[in-house]
Amino acid sequence: MKNRKTLVKKIIITGGAGFIGSHVVRRFVTTYPGYEIIN
Repeated sequence: MKNRKTLVKKIIITGGAGFIGSHVVRRFVTTYPGYEIIN
């Protein structure tokens, strides 16, 4: 039997330290809890 790897979806956000970017990061974290958010 083959081993199946679970794929983790990733979202890369640039500029997440700014005012708008920080809100985008927070929204993505709450909207997509199974995703890995990279800032």
